[in-house]
Amino acid sequence: MRVIWLQAAGCGGCTMSLLCAEDPNVLDLLAGAGITLAWHPALSVETGAEARAILERAASGEEVLDVLCVEGSVTRGPKGTGRYHILSGTGQPMLRWITALAARARHVVAVGSCAAYGGVTSAGGNPSDAVGLQYEGAHLGGALPASFRSGSGLPVINVAGCPTHPDWVTETLLMLAAGTLGADSLDGYARPRFYADHLVHHACPKNEFYEYKASARNLSEIGCMMEHLGCVGTQAVGDCNIRPWNGNGSCTRGGYPCINCTAPEFEEPRHAFTETPKIAGIPVGLPSDMPKAWFMALASLSKAATPDRIGRNATADRIRVPPTLRKPKP
Repeated sequence: MRVIWLQAAGCGGCTMSLLCAEDPNVLDLLAGAGITLAWHPALSVETGAEARAILERAASGEEVLDVLCVEGSVTRGPKGTGRYHILSGTGQPMLRWITALAARARHVVAVGSCAAYGGVTSAGGNPSDAVGLQYEGAHLGGALPASFRSGSGLPVINVAGCPTHPDWVTETLLMLAAGTLGADSLDGYARPRFYADHLVHHACPKNEFYEYKASARNLSEIGCMMEHLGCVGTQAVGDCNIRPWNGNGSCTRGGYPCINCTAPEFEEPRHAFTETPKIAGIPVGLPSDMPKAWFMALASLSKAATPDRIGRNATADRIRVPPTLRKPKP
């Protein structure tokens, strides 16, 4: 399976994340599955005329293009020309290259939330008119039309995340190579369901504090960050705490709130990332699928039942009160 990977308007963080794939490393993993990186701007040895020739052969149909991966948002400015971003050495906008290659590709994959929905590059006034491949924020229709389907009949596959998890990228490519990723494998925002059917809340190490609504008030504290510090892990899709980065890392494991980076328009929440917006003291964003009345009743009961150990540890920077030792009954 031949893959061409383009880096559009972004920071390159998804490639950096991909290189952290381990056991095996990403290059051995892809090679073992028969997946070839026909060209990647950072990982391939071809450059200059050689790289242009690879792209031109794929765009003309002279060579098969199984998967087009795009990292970073696509800039359409100024005035829809795309000329804010010229692919170096070609004289042509990245927008034009993506459109031409997508028309030839059997599958098109947006790597990261910028490529999927516009992401951080589209925040603020968005003077470059940055969009995702098939979405502009939460709305269909980006660099490619809403009706776009690749040669396989699938829409753009949005491996969203900022950066996206290396395993999300490799598992998507492996499933495409095996022919096991179909339309029913994607959620409502075209994200692969193998990770999008999970919540970041699943397996979060702060879950005991969440159960009792024992909340941290400062980033250095180990309590639940939902009530005061803006964490939306109970609403955000991703298996970040089930298969953490590098075997043991995630945002919440590192003491930082989940900011829902796999979702469209996460980059502009209209409040500080580390603050929980509230109305009358009640968090605006409640856990997925939970009615407000039930949440309030549960929260009140949980707070009333909070063990002293959990309440005191929640606002500490480490475990201050260990669990009570239980002696076996005679």
